[in-house]
Amino acid sequence: MSIQEVMQRLQDGNTRFVADHLDGKLQDSSRRESLTSGQDPYAIILSCADSRVVPELAFDTGLGEIFVVRVAGNVANSSSIASIEYAVAHIGTPVIVVLGHQSCGAVTAAIAGGDNGYNLNHLLSHITPAITASGEAAGVNDVVKKNAQLTAAELVGRSSIISQAVTDGKLKIVPAYYNLNTGKVDFLD
Repeated sequence: MSIQEVMQRLQDGNTRFVADHLDGKLQDSSRRESLTSGQDPYAIILSCADSRVVPELAFDTGLGEIFVVRVAGNVANSSSIASIEYAVAHIGTPVIVVLGHQSCGAVTAAIAGGDNGYNLNHLLSHITPAITASGEAAGVNDVVKKNAQLTAAELVGRSSIISQAVTDGKLKIVPAYYNLNTGKVDFLD
């Protein structure tokens, strides 16, 4: 699939999800069997770990269609970048969506600051640039959107594999925002 076809497929799937018309395809035993020899997902989704945001449902996909990496705040840390690099380099997936969402708890915690312990403080430090870039008066959802945009840029800046695929026109990275109340995904590019 071309990058444009992937983007259209994601948009169409989200439209079905919002309208409560999921097609439920590619989710049966024959699909499971067909995937035992390998995978060929058409999109990579770097999503928050929030239980209310389920990319496979939000884009109405079946087994093997999207490669999902979930981490609180949809941050680009070493592990999430490495997972994405695998899908880019070894599978050739042409689209990455960095999916932030309404009322993100990780972003809310980063804005609040304070000591959340070593591990969580480290994770939240990845969100600090979005807080700074958004300004002091920005609300959590503005910071979520800025975080998705900065994370998309960071993927290119921190990975030669991802950067080269973008330069070669083989990969597009798109920041996006999931609305909890409607299920609609707004693509931010």
